[in-house]
Amino acid sequence: MLELFLMTQQGAVSSEQLIWTGAIILLIVSVALFFYQRKVGRGLASELEQLGKVRKHNVEYELVLKVLKLCTWHIDVAERTITYDTDYRDRSDCFMPAPGTSLDELVAVMAEEDQPRIRQALDDICAGRMEAYHEISQVKIAHGSGYYWTESYAAVSLRHTDGRPKTIVGTSMCIDERKRMESALVDARNRAEESDRLKTAFIANMSHEIRTPLNAIIGFTGVLPEVEKESERQQLVGLIQENSQKLLQIVDNVMAISRIESGKEPLVKSSFELNELLHSMATFVAPLVQAGVEVSVQPASEKQTVTTDAGRLTAVLEHLLTNAAKFTSQGSIVIGYDTPVSKRIRIWVRDTGRGIAPEHSGQVFERFFKVDEYIPGTGLGLSICRMMVASMGGDIGVRSELGEGSTFWLEIPVE
Repeated sequence: MLELFLMTQQGAVSSEQLIWTGAIILLIVSVALFFYQRKVGRGLASELEQLGKVRKHNVEYELVLKVLKLCTWHIDVAERTITYDTDYRDRSDCFMPAPGTSLDELVAVMAEEDQPRIRQALDDICAGRMEAYHEISQVKIAHGSGYYWTESYAAVSLRHTDGRPKTIVGTSMCIDERKRMESALVDARNRAEESDRLKTAFIANMSHEIRTPLNAIIGFTGVLPEVEKESERQQLVGLIQENSQKLLQIVDNVMAISRIESGKEPLVKSSFELNELLHSMATFVAPLVQAGVEVSVQPASEKQTVTTDAGRLTAVLEHLLTNAAKFTSQGSIVIGYDTPVSKRIRIWVRDTGRGIAPEHSGQVFERFFKVDEYIPGTGLGLSICRMMVASMGGDIGVRSELGEGSTFWLEIPVE
């Protein structure tokens, strides 16, 4: 009986020990699970926080792309293909290749003068010969004609273990507006430089043109008191008067140019009979021509009423007829006009004088240009004619052959 009791007590102790052992193990496992779950929770919270940052970064990234109006793309170096990822450019006709388009196809849509340079730059960055890509080029407009300007940047984003480029990422933007501004600035600079050059040439020529008659006036005036013979005195007086008139003409021409360029002399339009004006011009030039030269009028109709600035038209015709009289020693000088077309009329002065060499035809309307330096004149007359005709909304030109005479024409609108 005693032995049986002892065995029962030992069994109870063993069961209790097992229970306590199990409880302790369960407690330890529970504590371990608690800390593990806490660690996992912290990890999840960190990952969620990082995910939130990534999402925020992506939103900010897209916002920057939209604001800068960029498109993004990547190049698979092994396949030599390009894939556009996003496009926020403000042009709907930009080139947008299909995913996996070859680099050769990309280069083919660019302007011919840009293709060699772009192809070489792409080859260099794909081969690892340079770290970054920055090029400006013209690209054909999609589904249309013409080109637009684009500026692209790129860099290597992934490399093989040996350092060779694997993937290249880049961005592109349209820069048409910038190019227009650059072109406008270049044009403004060129105009400023040309204006400065013309101003310098104008001052130099004016100095020469004014000094020539002024020297004659001063020189002859200084000699005049010492001359005793009346005939010689009269000759000197005549030369002084002639050079004074030249000097006055130079000043008048310069003032005329200044008034026209400043716009302070507005057009004064009026209606008048053109045939009457041409006959009065023929009367004006008749005393100026050399003996044997015939002056005539050749109208296109018996009556032709025009509406324009009569004063400026008269001044232009006076210049043209005076020049014709200077350079025509025999033959004729004819002033006339053609039948108006589309409310524009062409008036011309034709002479049988010495004519103008082809290389000088484009220069005769420039300031101070003279075909013959020995013929009296300042070289401003035709320049003033061109400015006056332009102010009337017209054009002026010349047809001439050396030794065959010249035809100066002006074409102006007539209401």
